[in-house]
Amino acid sequence: MMRKPWDLAFTAQPAEVAALRRAVRAHLGRWGLHDVTDEAQLCVSELASNVITHVGVGTPATLAVSMNGVHLRIEVHDPDPRALPTLLDANVHAEGGRGMALVDAVAARWGVQLCLDRKVTWCELATGLPSPNGHVEGPGVLRAEALLDFYAREAPRLRPGSGRLGRAVAEESVVAVITDFLYWLRAHGCDVDEVLDRAQNRFDVAFEE
Repeated sequence: MMRKPWDLAFTAQPAEVAALRRAVRAHLGRWGLHDVTDEAQLCVSELASNVITHVGVGTPATLAVSMNGVHLRIEVHDPDPRALPTLLDANVHAEGGRGMALVDAVAARWGVQLCLDRKVTWCELATGLPSPNGHVEGPGVLRAEALLDFYAREAPRLRPGSGRLGRAVAEESVVAVITDFLYWLRAHGCDVDEVLDRAQNRFDVAFEE
């Protein structure tokens, strides 16, 4: 899976924070990084809120998300290199100062990069990926891969390789597996559409968790 860097310009104001969280959730869903979605949304909220609080409401800023090896990198760019985020030892009664403490608690690392005309506040989250273009090896993925390996042995033309062509071949393998299961369901008198609906619902619920 190729995870190309993306960025999103925004205006630093409270109403924008929720929109940034939704955008990150949707994008990480397409990247298959559901396990770090909550942490990523938290970091985006705190980094964006830091601009609102310390640089000013209405400041033009940019959110950038990319992969750094097997870590998810989140950056917020703003035009003020003087207002630096600070990690405070905020207790439970403090009204402020928790933002970077929360980022520090969930991120593998974070920092600030100063440029002539802007600063970049960034953090990186561990994803659990085996490689930058890999996927998180959950139980469902592992079972599916074992099944696809069986199909590849039975039909070598369905053996996936690497790159775009390899992914296309892998998709054909998945189609072949699903088609065979549909034949099995019909042969045993099952309602194919009802089973597909149940599978889709279970898939949707898993992504929402």
